[in-house]
Amino acid sequence: MYEKQIEAAAEHFKALLARQLERNENIKSQGDFTDYTKLDKIVIGVCGGDGIGPIITKQSADVLAYLLKDEVAAGKIEFKTIDGLTIENRIAHMKAIPDDVLAELKQCDVILKGPTTTPQAGDGRPNIESANVAMRKALDLFANVRPVRIPEEGIDWTFFRENTEGAYAVGSDGVNVTDELAFDFVVTTTEGSQRIARLAYNYARANGKDRVSIIQKANVIKTTDGKFLNLCKEIGKEYPEITTDEWYIDITTAKLIDPKRRRDFKVFVLPNLYGDIITDEAAEFQGGVGTAGSANIGKKYAMFEAIHGSAPRMIEEGRGQYADPCSMLRASAMLLSHIGYVNESKALDEALDICMASDEYKITGRSDGCTCAEFGEFVKRTLHAMIGAK
Repeated sequence: MYEKQIEAAAEHFKALLARQLERNENIKSQGDFTDYTKLDKIVIGVCGGDGIGPIITKQSADVLAYLLKDEVAAGKIEFKTIDGLTIENRIAHMKAIPDDVLAELKQCDVILKGPTTTPQAGDGRPNIESANVAMRKALDLFANVRPVRIPEEGIDWTFFRENTEGAYAVGSDGVNVTDELAFDFVVTTTEGSQRIARLAYNYARANGKDRVSIIQKANVIKTTDGKFLNLCKEIGKEYPEITTDEWYIDITTAKLIDPKRRRDFKVFVLPNLYGDIITDEAAEFQGGVGTAGSANIGKKYAMFEAIHGSAPRMIEEGRGQYADPCSMLRASAMLLSHIGYVNESKALDEALDICMASDEYKITGRSDGCTCAEFGEFVKRTLHAMIGAK
């Protein structure tokens, strides 16, 4: 009865399998991580994105330029503006990342990227893949790293979310077999799971963290989540000084709000979808998604961003100038650390701690608070007072 529909779906899946097997071979052929100390010049790409993205990205880039102005003057750092990642341009080219924009991104070593808008079912826009997902795949940014720290509450968490596989790997390549049956696919590879696990354990060892928690739902999603769990546990055996435990994603979300148990968590390693959800929950503890930055790490490239979206409603309501830049500024601190400017990174994080706690300039998202630009200038003045003129 459904022979034609089944055959068409099988052909679609066959092509999908071929692409994923090719991707897996590419992972295995990669070299070492970029050593930024050996580069004559580090190119920082700046992509504004959509909605409030250009507003908060500009302030973050300005703060970076302030902290790195000596290096820029010496030719060691270059900022490169990339404008083509807007939803309008992506729709015009019917691509998540237009070819010319991707070529520009590949000319950079690290990227500071504002939030981008992703079309969703029913909004009247074409079915274009998320620019974030596409960039992570195109640049193989396999690790999404999100820290959440609130010392007074005993919270010191670092999440290592696998970025290129799981439920997001082929999120635009599902198939409507019939009008009544739709399929999406989850992808888990040995190489992809091992490298995110090893990065998490290496971080734990390097930073004196004594616990890594593997988050999954292997009791139900037995094949892909089971594979992820078992591979991470095998990597964990290489780090005998670190305790490995395993948690199902549902109970993890509950235990993060348990004041007694949440202090036990240190480093998390988890698949893509679970990581996306739980890091938003975790960010609420330190003031919401507007306060949390995110690093997307690959061996050759790295991209740093806010963990929230483009907030189109703020633009529609004329409130864009009041957008909170703190998430992008936290991401900027992570960028500085990644390229070797550790002291500048620490200074920016400390300045943000001071500014976010101050009553002098409060971000509310509305006219009763300060503007994004005013807060950015406040951060620069605070940095000046801390470290002097550069």
